[in-house]
Amino acid sequence: MALYSYVTNRTIPNKKGEETGKVRAFVKTGSDTAEVDYTCAECGKAEHITQPFKRPFSLKCRACGVVMKLPKLKGKKK
Repeated sequence: MALYSYVTNRTIPNKKGEETGKVRAFVKTGSDTAEVDYTCAECGKAEHITQPFKRPFSLKCRACGVVMKLPKLKGKKK
């Protein structure tokens, strides 16, 4: 049995297209809560949060309010 049902570690582009943000998230098997470490692509704020997990996965920076969306990677090179 897998320990995690969802794991991702990605860079996130800012509005200029520069990959300045980072998101690392995981959801334990049997849970519907995501544990997330992120650095905002716009303001650079780094934080650890927990939030309900749903697809498509996105999070909102608590400092500047920008929404960072993480689309599915299906079909993309990993």
